[in-house]
Amino acid sequence: MYKTHIMALCTAILPGVAAADCATDDQVAAYVESFRTRTPAKALGADGTMDDALCTQGKVVQILTETLGPVVGYKAGLTSAPAQQRFGVAEPVQGVLYRDMFLKSGAELPLTFGAVPMVEADLVLVVGDAGINGATTPAEVMEHVSEVRPFIELPDLMVAKGEPLTGITITAGGVGARAGILGDPVPVADPVSMTKALETMTVTMRTATGEVLAEAPGKAVLDHPANAVLWLLSKGVELQPGEMVSVGSFGPLIPPMKTGGAVTVSYRGLPGDPEIGASFR
Repeated sequence: MYKTHIMALCTAILPGVAAADCATDDQVAAYVESFRTRTPAKALGADGTMDDALCTQGKVVQILTETLGPVVGYKAGLTSAPAQQRFGVAEPVQGVLYRDMFLKSGAELPLTFGAVPMVEADLVLVVGDAGINGATTPAEVMEHVSEVRPFIELPDLMVAKGEPLTGITITAGGVGARAGILGDPVPVADPVSMTKALETMTVTMRTATGEVLAEAPGKAVLDHPANAVLWLLSKGVELQPGEMVSVGSFGPLIPPMKTGGAVTVSYRGLPGDPEIGASFR
């Protein structure tokens, strides 16, 4: 079942794979070994195109499912203006989510949970039904989303100092998927009001002492978080009920050593004003 899922995934996100120039098996194996040992790696696909990068990502995904479990959704990365400016891209990048990367709020991780660990305020939308694939507006997306979940992504940029860190190399390596704090579900009882709440909410990331690391409105992600879904659909992704979509960062990526040992992210304006957190040792 999982192998079939991966093959379907590669077909969905890698149109034209046959024509793409993937990294070699040895290059991918070396990268994955660095991932497993949490050591900085040589960038994959530095001189390639985005199609090449997605082809390479398909190889990385197939191997990492052995460590992180099956693919359970997708992620749109670099969806905020600060993130795009930092990495010199004009649009998001796409990756996947793995079953075993998710942790509960309050989890404690080592400061060096990755080779090049980062922390970012994110959000997950859970697909309610396959009708989402026909959506053309954020409001239509939300008609097919069953729940919203707070999410602190804990990405790993992976590449060694001096290696190119671009949209291409980030994509080739899997868009940093390593771990994340997944909050309790916020059911979408009223798609209209939730559509508005996602646009107008305020997402705030704070340190252990309450210092604000990042703060942004919901619309900081592509003018509306649901636009991350529409962007993925435009790239050929076909979503299935129960799959999750990480909409991307509501601000800059923050090294965990700058959090003072802990971080919280609050979502003021979502029903219940949820807040989640993690600590680092």
